[in-house]
Formats: sequence, C-alpha cells, structure tokens
Amino acid sequence: MKIGNVVLATAGKEKGQLYVIVNLDDKYAYLSDGKRLKAFKPKKKSFKHIRLCGSESLSEADVLDKNERVNAKIRKFLSKIRSEHV
Repeated sequence: MKIGNVVLATAGKEKGQLYVIVNLDDKYAYLSDGKRLKAFKPKKKSFKHIRLCGSESLSEADVLDKNERVNAKIRKFLSKIRSEHV
C-alpha cells in the first residue's frame, strides 16, 4: 500500500466505505474521504482493517498538497471510483 491508494474499510463503523490513504506509518494507514474525514485530519486505521480496492490511485503529489483543494480532489476521485464499481 502507498499514499494515494483507494482502500475499503473492512471493520468498524466505517465498514464498507472507500477512502484514500493520505499518510502511512509502521502499523497504520491514515484515511480521508474528503468530506467527513479531511486530508489534514484523517482517520487512523490498522492495516488489518482495510483492503486495497482496485489498481487506480490518486497521485502522491495531489494527496500531499497542503491546501483545501485536496479534499475536493479526493471527493471527486472517490465518486468516480464508486460509479465504476456499481
């Protein structure tokens, strides 16, 4: 897994939701949906509770951009992914 990948939450109250990885450390991925969970305040989730979803990913430069547009990019990208999987 890397920054920008789309993942599916497999446990917790977020189960079944799609997110973009905005940061990583040894044990956790930090997830954002661009709406409730902003890129600058992501959800910390263990690797065992998420699953990689598809091969498409948002570029790392887009995700690490430090302005408000990054949340709009994440929302737009996730809506495109959702419409392809329906």
